Amino acid sequence: MGKASRTIDVARVIDARGLGPFNYRLIALSWLITVFDGFDMMMISFTAPYMRDELGLTKPMLGNVFSAGLLGMMIGGFVLAWLGDRRGRRQTIALAAVAFGILTAATALARSYEALLVLRFLDGFAIGGMLPLAWALNIEYVPTRLRSTVVTVIMMGYSLGTALAGPVTVWLAPRFGWEGVFVAGGAATLVIAAALFVWLPESVRFLVARNRDPVRLAATLNRIDPALGATPSDQFVLGDEARVAAGNFRVGQLFAGPLRWITPLLWLGYIASTLAVYFKANWGPIVYEDLHFPRDLAAYLSSFSGMMGAVLGLLLMRFTDRKGALAVAFFPALAAPVLLLIGLVPLSPMAFLVLSVISTSLVGGAHFGILSIAGIYYPTAIRANGSGWATSVAKIGGIAGPILGGLVLASGLPVVTSFAILAICPVVLALSAFGIAFAVGREQRASAASAPAPSFSPIS
Repeated sequence: MGKASRTIDVARVIDARGLGPFNYRLIALSWLITVFDGFDMMMISFTAPYMRDELGLTKPMLGNVFSAGLLGMMIGGFVLAWLGDRRGRRQTIALAAVAFGILTAATALARSYEALLVLRFLDGFAIGGMLPLAWALNIEYVPTRLRSTVVTVIMMGYSLGTALAGPVTVWLAPRFGWEGVFVAGGAATLVIAAALFVWLPESVRFLVARNRDPVRLAATLNRIDPALGATPSDQFVLGDEARVAAGNFRVGQLFAGPLRWITPLLWLGYIASTLAVYFKANWGPIVYEDLHFPRDLAAYLSSFSGMMGAVLGLLLMRFTDRKGALAVAFFPALAAPVLLLIGLVPLSPMAFLVLSVISTSLVGGAHFGILSIAGIYYPTAIRANGSGWATSVAKIGGIAGPILGGLVLASGLPVVTSFAILAICPVVLALSAFGIAFAVGREQRASAASAPAPSFSPIS
């Protein structure tokens, strides 16, 4: 006689467990691909001085090249997020990795300003949806209490990649030219992309939300919990989410119910944070050079501040998992006065170096805070679109950052003035985080006062 079918709450199965071998493999794969995501995207900043000398690029032209990649990321983020919620996280991530590996290597063939613009746009398009899809996939496999922490651990891979871009460029560019840096980054990405096709799983929460492939769903759940004994005939549900229609995604879903406040505040804070991050990341090495610090030192300092930002972000996450958006306001509140001090007060070279590393590390840590909560407020059926739209809209700041930096640096103003201008961004981020915390708290209080059960969880 066949085994009787059961109703299995997939959300409860995941939330009742800690992290196991399945999670660690998934985190490792996501971490590796984000390493090369960060490396491939940020190497343009460190190869820029070599490109400027060889191709005769002006600062405004370099700013446009930086922004072309970010414009591609913005548009690609919308497209890949839509595909991720329609076709699945696994397939979209793996195909995007192949595309940006090929396009990164192809950038080595650029011999003109126009070719660089096109290739950086296409490369950015492929990279655009990678991070939010990786977050969505991992969020859907870990307990609620660990979601922000896991996202931050994965993003440390991105920061490691951006930090490695400096030393690797210093090592490879003098020997093989700036072209060798892009070939190395693209080739390594393709190796990781092959591993994704072999080992990356599909999200079980996605399969439940879309009512797809019960055979794969049962097999994956049994890999997570061998004692569960799930079968394709079982009924699978998500007990922690209201049912969201699995039809065509509508932007209005991102503003439904309590999201009407959370989404715009998230976008505003994310735009400001992204502007600050790309302003300092793209122009940091050139700013140090313009202040007469050696090129090698400029690369190492920019890389070091990137890694320090990742460390600060990781330290913040245990508070973010417990306090939510309120914890996100901490680092930007510290960063703003330090940036103003650098930009407005005359400093010795050593004091400038120390404070610039502190300020840019705080900017990076603050960015980890906002990105760690970018996907947790949305239900599974629209999570990739929720985090993807937030990440893509944030690229408005990313596109503006390099262009604004190029204009400021070409304006004749003192170079350090750029730090004072940058202070506006963490102020906006801190205020946005406070606003999100207030909106979530109000919704929680309203839900607790209603019967029979809350319809919204801030980490759902």
